[in-house]
Amino acid sequence: MLSGLYGTLAARRRRWYEARPEVRRRLRRPVVSVGSLTVGGSGKTPVAADVARVLVSIGEHPALLSRGYRRTNPRDGVVVASVRGAIKSDLGQAGDEPFMLASQLSGVSVLVSDDRYLAGTLAETHLGATAHVLDDGFQHLTLHRDVDLLVVGQDDLADTRTLPGGRLREPVDAAGRADGLIVEAQDADSARAVAERVGVEESFHFTKTLERPLDAADTRETEVPDGARVLALAGIAKPQRFVEALRATGYDVADIVTVRDHHPYVARDLHRIADRVRRLGADYVMTTEKDFVKLRQFAPLPFPLLWVPLRLSVKPAERFRAWMAERLVAIRGASAESARLSDAAEGEAAR
Repeated sequence: MLSGLYGTLAARRRRWYEARPEVRRRLRRPVVSVGSLTVGGSGKTPVAADVARVLVSIGEHPALLSRGYRRTNPRDGVVVASVRGAIKSDLGQAGDEPFMLASQLSGVSVLVSDDRYLAGTLAETHLGATAHVLDDGFQHLTLHRDVDLLVVGQDDLADTRTLPGGRLREPVDAAGRADGLIVEAQDADSARAVAERVGVEESFHFTKTLERPLDAADTRETEVPDGARVLALAGIAKPQRFVEALRATGYDVADIVTVRDHHPYVARDLHRIADRVRRLGADYVMTTEKDFVKLRQFAPLPFPLLWVPLRLSVKPAERFRAWMAERLVAIRGASAESARLSDAAEGEAAR
């Protein structure tokens, strides 16, 4: 019953904004939104990072606009986490995912604010942004989007219930509003089948891969010896996925420590993990990049820590790149034509 009510209200909210485009604020530069229908774990933030990289590759200077969920030291206004790869803030002010993205992305400015129109305006006027990537933006209806990309994880549509009984933020038919679907799938045919199911014409796909682990002490790649015992540590939406990926890669995962997504680590956590390492006789603790950016502030750590980068790219890469470039050309052409018609109308009125 509550899920049905939630879904009805979410659908009404979307229809209200769709019927009143004039209430949406518009940035001057194109806005590419990357979002999902579900709460947590779809892969939208890594996809947003890849979209930003694609924009850089076609000559854009993108700004990635994030809400900075669960920041430990939030500030009013806009936090500039990075300017084209140069770090300008700290973890507490930026939040774990924006700070991670700021560390990853060169050529991209990362800005954090509850008011992403304000963040985008600052990026345009002071940082030279030529386009924007709106992270987790599918439900951010107060801001006009020029391209709406919807990320669909492996099991996102298995349960069609909305919150609080299910994981969907909106009913499934909201997916049909997307310009393109980016589906976690092994091939284009599988992604296309999902797109056809929800009524979206354009589809792409992605897979996640774990790269070689890096030593938290010096960020160098580390070779884990055969037979080494690993304690997995994960503070993400779906920690079991991380464990499964470690085991599939060949690591001997003896146990796992989980904390809630976006968990702010404190000294007490380190003591608990170190105690688990001793009791297990583990050789390493292996964690995610998002956890690593929060743990490194405590260096030197009381246990050997490796972090494992997660990488994905939207595929087919060249088709996605060409599609994005074509969309930006069309958006700018339509904007220029609208401005020309507006100027002509004002001139006619003046006469």
